[in-house]
Amino acid sequence: MSGIRIYQIDAFADRVFSGNPAAVCPLTEWLPDELMQAIAAENNLSETAFFVPDGEGGYDLRWFTPTIEVELCGHATLASAFVILECMATGREAVSFNTRSGRMAVARRDDLLYLDFPAHQAVETEIPEALAGGLGVAPRAVLKGPNYMAVFAQEAEVAALEPEFRSLAKLYPRGVIATAPGEDCDFVSRYFAPAHGVDEDPVTGSAHCMLIPYWSVTLARKSLLARQISARGGTLHCEDRGPRVGIGGRASLYMEGTVRI
Repeated sequence: MSGIRIYQIDAFADRVFSGNPAAVCPLTEWLPDELMQAIAAENNLSETAFFVPDGEGGYDLRWFTPTIEVELCGHATLASAFVILECMATGREAVSFNTRSGRMAVARRDDLLYLDFPAHQAVETEIPEALAGGLGVAPRAVLKGPNYMAVFAQEAEVAALEPEFRSLAKLYPRGVIATAPGEDCDFVSRYFAPAHGVDEDPVTGSAHCMLIPYWSVTLARKSLLARQISARGGTLHCEDRGPRVGIGGRASLYMEGTVRI
């Protein structure tokens, strides 16, 4: 029986038991895809990240939900960078990853780790029937990009949503972002991805690839403070960098151990 090191990190969290938990497995070489998917299913977290050294000082990084491999994940990238910079190579200030969505960098600035991610533009669209039925409340506007984004007038409307997840699952491959201006921050959001095995994600870095360009234009600000108002909640420090976005947050180590296979 062999062992794989595993860490569980609460990402976009100032302390444990908040933010979005991600499992991180550092590897020396790739495991079979079906084994990585099985480990992610066993972990039953929004994402499990696996990375291997790329031979040039960076890492190749992949992310799995309990049911599928995904193209982009913010909180598990933050968690992976935290493991490298805080647990494996404590003298470094930055790390880069090769992913299915291109090269991603994570750099320490003060007490935050900043993701450098692609900006995703969205266009206004008619509300799909599955989205209308799934949310049960009509938003002020709906935009379409890698996800659907439902824009509401007030934070309370987003907080009160009780989605019907079977309807939202019909929107595959897209998830649904619900967002509104914030009461004590620039904007708030929630994220639903039942088609990917995650009914509601606690904190979603990748959703902010759409949220930051939208709110930067809407509020005429390049630096924004965001909160994801899930049950666990999380805070994101956001920067509009033109074709890229900066997403800053903290992380906390909850658990480390060994997967026996």
